[in-house]
Amino acid sequence: MKVTFKKDYLKDFVADSEVELLKPTAGFVRDTLLARTGVGNEMEDWLTLPSDYDKEEFARILKVADEIKSDSKVLVVIGIGGSYLGARAVIEFLKSEFHNEKANKEGLPEVYFVGTSASGRYVDDVIDLIGNRDFSINIISKSGTTTEPAIAFRTFKSLIEKKYGKEEASKRIFATTDAHKGALLNVAKENGYERFVVPDGIGGRYSVLSAVGLLPIAVAGINIQKLMDGAKAAQEEFAKDEDILNKPSILYAIYRNILYRKGFDVETIVGYEPQFRFLFEWWKQLMAESEGKDNKGIYPTSAIFSTDLHSIGQYIQDGKKILFETILDITKPISDRVVPSADDNTDNLDYILNKPMKEVNEAALTATAQAHTSAGVPNILLQLDDLDEFNLGNLIYFFEAAVAVSGYLDGINPFDQPGVEIYKTNMFKILGKPGYTD
Repeated sequence: MKVTFKKDYLKDFVADSEVELLKPTAGFVRDTLLARTGVGNEMEDWLTLPSDYDKEEFARILKVADEIKSDSKVLVVIGIGGSYLGARAVIEFLKSEFHNEKANKEGLPEVYFVGTSASGRYVDDVIDLIGNRDFSINIISKSGTTTEPAIAFRTFKSLIEKKYGKEEASKRIFATTDAHKGALLNVAKENGYERFVVPDGIGGRYSVLSAVGLLPIAVAGINIQKLMDGAKAAQEEFAKDEDILNKPSILYAIYRNILYRKGFDVETIVGYEPQFRFLFEWWKQLMAESEGKDNKGIYPTSAIFSTDLHSIGQYIQDGKKILFETILDITKPISDRVVPSADDNTDNLDYILNKPMKEVNEAALTATAQAHTSAGVPNILLQLDDLDEFNLGNLIYFFEAAVAVSGYLDGINPFDQPGVEIYKTNMFKILGKPGYTD
C-alpha cells in the first residue's frame, strides 16, 4: 500500500531521456537530504519523524484525546497556517467534510478551527455553535503572539473561564507550543495547562505528524498510530538503497521540475471527491511556502472535479498553456452507491442504470484527462489504494519528500518562508503595535 505515480498522460510532454538526465541530480539531492548536509538542514527533522517521534508524548496525546472525547461535545482548535491546515486536512479527508454534522452521532466531539483569520463574524458563529455545550480548547502556536490565533485565544479563554471558572477551565485548555520559550509557554506554565511540543526542527507546513496535528486528529476518532505507520513506510521507501526512479516521490519531483522548465508555471491538484478540499489546502501551503521564493517556483492551485469543470474547466481546456494538473485518485470505491432507477427515463440516464457512482466518477476522470492532455495540458496521476489512515500517512510523507527534492532541484531552500513575515510587519505598523512605528 503506497502512492503510485502514473505517467500515462505525460508521454507527449516529457521524454524518458529527460528523466534519465535528471536521475543523477535527483539521487544526489535525495542523499543530501538524508545526510542533512544541504541548505536548511536545521529544519529537516520531519525526515525521520515517523520513526523517531516522542513515544511518551504520543501516549499522552491518546490519553488527552480520550479525556476530551469523554467530557466535551466540542473541541476548539486555535491556530493558523501549519498549526491548523494539516489537522483539518486529515479529518476531512478521512471523515468527510460533514464530520461535525455526524460527530455526536458517533460519540465524538465536533472540531472547529478558529484563529485562521481576523473575522469577528466567524468567531461569533463558532460561539453560537458551541452554545451551552461542554467544550475544550487546543491552542497551537510556537510563540503565542501571532495576531489571529492570539485574538481567538483571548476570546475563547475568556469564554471557557467564565463557563467553568479559572481552575476547572485550565484542565480543559491544552497548549501545543515551544518547549523552551515564548508567551504561550509562560501562560501554560502559569495556569497549569497540559502541554505538547511544537518541534524546533520541523516547520509548520511539515508538522501535521507531530503533536501539532495529532491531538485534534485523535479527538476526531482517527487512528493516529496507523497514520504514523503509513508515513513510516514512505520514510523507509524514500531512504531505501535502490534505483532512484523506483521512488514515486522522486519521480513526481523530477516530472514537476521538467514541466516547470518547459514553461508550465502553475500546478493544479485535482480530485473527484469534495472531501479532498482541505488536503489540497494543506498541499498548497506546503508547495507555496517551500518553493515560492527567489522569484522562482511553481504556483500551486487546486480544484474539485467534476464540480470545477463547470467553472474553470473552460480555461484549462482552451486557455493559455501555463498549467499542468496532478490528479489524486483512490482506486478502492469510497461508496457503494449506484445510479437508481426512475419511473421514467426523462433524464436519459437508463444507460448507466445501476452503475456504481465510482464508475461514473472514474469515467469523468479519464475523459477529462484525455481532453486536457489533447489540448496541451500535461496530467500527472497519483493513486492511493484506499481512503484510510495508513495510505494518507504515506501520502503526507510522499508530498513532503517530493517538495524537498523539487526545491533543491530548483536551487531553492524548501524549509524557510521569509516572505510570510512581511505582511505581519506592515500590519503591526498600521495597527500601531509598539516598536513597529516608522
